[in-house]
Amino acid sequence: MTDARQAALDYHAKPIPGKLSVELTKPTATFRDLSLAYSPGVAEPVREIARDPENAYRYTGKGNLVAVITDGSAILGLGNLGPLASKPVMEGKGVLFKCFAGINSVDIEVNAESPQAFIDTVARIADTWGGINLEDIKAPECFEIEQALIERCNIPVFHDDQHGTAIVTAAGMLNALDIAGKTLEEARIVCMGAGAAAIASMNLLVSCGARPDNLVMLDRKGVIHTGREDLNQYKAIFAVETDKRTLDDAIEGADVFIGLSGPGLMSADHIRKMAPNPVVFACTNPDPEIHPDLAREARPDVIMATGRSDYPNQVNNVLGFPFLFRGALDVRATRINEEMKIAAVHALKDLAREPVPQEVLDAYDMETMSFGPDYIIPTPVDVRLLGRITSAVAQAAVDSGVARKPYPSHYPLKTIDDVYGP
Repeated sequence: MTDARQAALDYHAKPIPGKLSVELTKPTATFRDLSLAYSPGVAEPVREIARDPENAYRYTGKGNLVAVITDGSAILGLGNLGPLASKPVMEGKGVLFKCFAGINSVDIEVNAESPQAFIDTVARIADTWGGINLEDIKAPECFEIEQALIERCNIPVFHDDQHGTAIVTAAGMLNALDIAGKTLEEARIVCMGAGAAAIASMNLLVSCGARPDNLVMLDRKGVIHTGREDLNQYKAIFAVETDKRTLDDAIEGADVFIGLSGPGLMSADHIRKMAPNPVVFACTNPDPEIHPDLAREARPDVIMATGRSDYPNQVNNVLGFPFLFRGALDVRATRINEEMKIAAVHALKDLAREPVPQEVLDAYDMETMSFGPDYIIPTPVDVRLLGRITSAVAQAAVDSGVARKPYPSHYPLKTIDDVYGP
């Protein structure tokens, strides 16, 4: 067993198994405390919630509680290993919610025999939480599941494998193209991969201004074109009329390559065929579609992003989902809509253009870091993310009519301590 593997296992096993625990928020030292916490005192908030369900947000932790739910059908890059095997990942997501946005969470692993069974199970228990984060559910079932739960639930439902990746990708892409002297509207984009993250990323790029006729998507069988009869409804949206059939065909003269597929699928020859100042987001982790060193050797003018933390411009979902949910919860949004996602994109994009705080430089042991080819996306340790993205998302929820509370008076947030404002 390697040292890294043993360290990971020890981290999860010692001194207490798992990564999360439940904490008390009220005193329990006296008999009176306990009588208020449970019987008979608990009857009073029960009556108030029965009278008005919105009182659940006042008298329980519902408003700051997110469920992280999966069926274990697409765990990281490991595949369909079942619900129970996904529990460490779901606990890990809960750690990130708490660490970055002060959000409590509970992980739920559903052993469902069909997408409909999963939908019914989650819908029946949805009132428990303020929001639902779907995770590690394979495509195309994830699209059906998310849409059905959005329609059936009156709280935000968000599949992070789709939209979290899409938000960070879109923010970095807008900055990368600007540095390259190009625009999203004019850029020719090739996307390698047609799963949940790829389809959501292309949809969001279109919402941000990309032209559908400039997009070419590839799956395992090659270019998704109008002559194919094996496309599901989600891929069919991106079918184009073209004689291109392979990546070698599609990449010729392309401005952008987005990889959400598999390791090593892009070669040096492919990147050499791209237009000047190519933008390459090779996001398969840990081994990307093309290694950054190989990409830069073949094309010194490349602007490169990956899913790796040991290279510049990491496409990391933690830049998005904690703050998206924070904003949604704080205005009691009924859903996370396209306007809120686009607001998160632009908040993230704009933050990368501002001077980098000293604490971020210290965390990365760097003397300088500024907007440019090696810094198109903020880093996860940037404390400004909480305020900027959360505020933008909350305002978009209010402006688009899905908020049930006004924009909070204690915004923008500076630290986790500001979460429970006046």
